[in-house]
Amino acid sequence: MTRQNVVVADAKSGINVAITMTVSNQSLFTKTREAQGGCITIPAKKVGGGARINTWLDSMRASSPTLVRPAISVPDQSSWMLRHPSALHTFEQIIEASKGKQIVMFLDYDGTLSPIVDDPDRAFMSDAMRATVRQLARHFPTAIVSGRCRDKVYNFVRLAELYYAGSHGMDIKGPSKGSKYKKETKAVLFQPASEFLPMIDEVYKALLEKTKSIPGASVEHNKFCLSVHFRCVDEKKWSMLAQQVRSVLQQYPKLRLTQGRKVLEIRPTIKWDKGKALEFLLESLGFGNCTDVFPVYIGDDRTDEDAFKILRDRGQGFGILVSKIPKDTSASYSLQEPLEVMYFLQRLVEWKRLSVRQYRV
Repeated sequence: MTRQNVVVADAKSGINVAITMTVSNQSLFTKTREAQGGCITIPAKKVGGGARINTWLDSMRASSPTLVRPAISVPDQSSWMLRHPSALHTFEQIIEASKGKQIVMFLDYDGTLSPIVDDPDRAFMSDAMRATVRQLARHFPTAIVSGRCRDKVYNFVRLAELYYAGSHGMDIKGPSKGSKYKKETKAVLFQPASEFLPMIDEVYKALLEKTKSIPGASVEHNKFCLSVHFRCVDEKKWSMLAQQVRSVLQQYPKLRLTQGRKVLEIRPTIKWDKGKALEFLLESLGFGNCTDVFPVYIGDDRTDEDAFKILRDRGQGFGILVSKIPKDTSASYSLQEPLEVMYFLQRLVEWKRLSVRQYRV
């Protein structure tokens, strides 16, 4: 059994009370064969040489947003757009589907609210986007769900009225200002991977040492997971980078590797991801078993697919993929870039304002 950190705060008094909750290891830990799509599990004794590195390289190349790939399993642009139409062009259709239900917004950060940049520490969101998200949170419960460390993404967004789920949902905290949408008076801080913190710190130091000889490589500590960025690494050096990462991770079978947009993500092998975080937040908001809730998740990365799949399986709400190129996705709609995300959110806010105004009249 694993004891997890949970902090319960009384919204009226503002007093935080630390408690623990016990979670079965059997329900959290993922078996190797159950690794999700895009995940490479690194067993301690079976990490091959060239074959394994070639697999990593293929996945690293596939994660490049500028790479032109033959459309083998992905439909052509026009066909793909028919299956995943623009959320802006079909806005009225989306609104019609949400009538009579509480919209709850879930937003990725990098590539969704901010542009993808070479330096992860400079992935700033625009003032216009921040103002838009602030208005959004006034009308709908809103959460940021990111692979980043929760504190880091909060420092980028700087909006205390939001829910934040960092480290791919492994570090969740409610609004520090409270939320008028919460049906209960308690806010929850949930960290299902706390026992991995010493291991993550240890691997972080080892990766820093191993990758320092590769120009452009950087290792980001996201508290409950790590990111090895290779956006600024010459492609000829990718094989060397993969070998260095492999040499570290082969000693840690309880960690798994996934790929994002020119980043290698290292996280604990527990059954927890952005989809689980979405479900946890809906439950915390009081919408766990409700039929009158309409979750909307907007994201651009492979890790967001876990949330898209949850919404598809629940048959509630929908996912919006942010991408300029066709991709295999469980999202229902698409937007091309953060600017379109902002326009969509602005239209949503304006629709809500008009609805409230008409209701009052």
